[in-house]
Amino acid sequence: MKMSNRWNRFVYRLWAPIYDALLEWLFRKGRKRAMDVVGLQTGDRVCLVGIGTGTDLLLLPEGAHAVGVDLSEAMLARARKKLPLPGRSVELRVGDAQALPVEEGAFDVAVLNLILSVVPDPALCLGEALRVLRSNGRIVVFDKFLPDNSTPSLARRLANIFSTLFGTNINRRLGDIVSGLPCNVERDEPSILGGTYRVVLLRKPGEPQGNAHARRRQMSIEN
Repeated sequence: MKMSNRWNRFVYRLWAPIYDALLEWLFRKGRKRAMDVVGLQTGDRVCLVGIGTGTDLLLLPEGAHAVGVDLSEAMLARARKKLPLPGRSVELRVGDAQALPVEEGAFDVAVLNLILSVVPDPALCLGEALRVLRSNGRIVVFDKFLPDNSTPSLARRLANIFSTLFGTNINRRLGDIVSGLPCNVERDEPSILGGTYRVVLLRKPGEPQGNAHARRRQMSIEN
């Protein structure tokens, strides 16, 4: 089955009331590791892409400013129940992860937990995350991927027919998704279920942070 936004809206409306109770415990370790790897700092502006029921909101440090986007209004309704969070500024928006309703270059960090296996076009989703990041911005991904250069077995291809019915694709390769996009893979480590899931840190290229700081300081002196 080919994945689509229309189908995902339907499926995740069904998932919304039971998602946390059934799956939060399974993904908790991977989500926490992803947030540790990306190293959120006080004052960071964070775009939570495919925020779902808002589990990642609970992992934001104090002082974070976050915008969470999700296609499913039913999932966002669950996320809203987790707000407000003391010391954190959070805004939730209905939107497509493949066409984020946020401005270009506005964020320091993008969090893509369990979304690249869900959207119809994962490369388009990752490209949008890069668009909304500033230069040298970071992206963290926690998701399931086939090893690069591997081919899914017949059994896995058949299983994927059923998994897509439930709103997720089990046969995507990270290398295919990042190919041709302006980002560098800085970390790629195995996560839960024997490494079926991975935590990946990517960075949007740009002027080295040290050079940028020196340039701003020189401009301040000159002015």
